[in-house]
Amino acid sequence: MNSRAKGARGERYYANWLKQTFGLNARRGQQYCGLAGNADVVDGFPNTHAEVKFVEKLNIDKAMEQASKDCGNSIPYVAHKKNRCDLLITIKAKDLKAFSESVMGVMNDK
Repeated sequence: MNSRAKGARGERYYANWLKQTFGLNARRGQQYCGLAGNADVVDGFPNTHAEVKFVEKLNIDKAMEQASKDCGNSIPYVAHKKNRCDLLITIKAKDLKAFSESVMGVMNDK
């Protein structure tokens, strides 16, 4: 499978996971605008910037660097998954409190 198709599939998977788990109106970001720097999935957790990677050998430092570079004033994080493994979310420890507040805000709105 080519990497672009796998990336799009991963972004759809993560957007659907956000919809099913948190009731968010998440969707792929690149399919609508395609501009560099846009989050892979938009309308997810408020004030966050998602970088989605579905690869077998992830360089998490490079992925987080990309998310941090593109996030503006939002909280960068990486949602990543290997085949036949659970979805993982990686954030910087210094952003944990703000990230958890964003998630709890979503949960409290339900």
